[in-house]
Amino acid sequence: MSMDFAPPKYAQVMRAIQERIESGEYAPGDMLPSETQLVRELGVGRTTVVRALQTLAMQGWIEREHGRGSFVKGRPESTAERARPSQATTEQGETLDAVVEAGRVPAPRHVARLLGVAEQTPVIMRKRVARQGDVVSAVETFWVPLEYSLETDLDKPEPLRHGIRQHLQAVKHLRFDHITERVTARKPTTEEAELLGSSNPVLGVLSTVHDPAGAVLMVVSVTLPGSLHELEDVFKVS
Repeated sequence: MSMDFAPPKYAQVMRAIQERIESGEYAPGDMLPSETQLVRELGVGRTTVVRALQTLAMQGWIEREHGRGSFVKGRPESTAERARPSQATTEQGETLDAVVEAGRVPAPRHVARLLGVAEQTPVIMRKRVARQGDVVSAVETFWVPLEYSLETDLDKPEPLRHGIRQHLQAVKHLRFDHITERVTARKPTTEEAELLGSSNPVLGVLSTVHDPAGAVLMVVSVTLPGSLHELEDVFKVS
């Protein structure tokens, strides 16, 4: 019996696009064919194309702009340096309909513990959704202590033109040094299921963002539908 097997369809779509980028057929700055064109050309479903494009964006090959399309960034410098979910989330700008809720809230117990403050301590919370086409591909929530978020735009419903990391660096002169990230497979909460339009299992990524001294600048929660995402890591064997 042959041990060969075909990779998942979305991975085949990814590889086809990567090869075109590497060959120069799709140059940096070029707009990729639309999802409809890729569906027709590659003979796969729209969900497969959306998943492939989303993964390529997370890995740094392309950049997706809501309402405009997908644009080539080029081959990432190193596959070992691909942005993790939390890092990509803090650096991503916001679309017009991204922000679901923003304002001052009491810190939930698990967030307070990670921030090192008492439960119910006021923090700024910002919740938004990421979309790939018409599909909600992630629910992203940020909790930031008042000392780091006052006089910023994090509590306002208007979308940020640049990522939260860039905004905090510009306004509060904060420096992001490292991120501690924990991934679990779980059922979505009632609110997450409503935003995602599905009660299917999700990947929950819960992270703390630290400055060079180790202080926690924020807590980030990223909820990823299990049907659209898989996490890949590359590391050296010592």
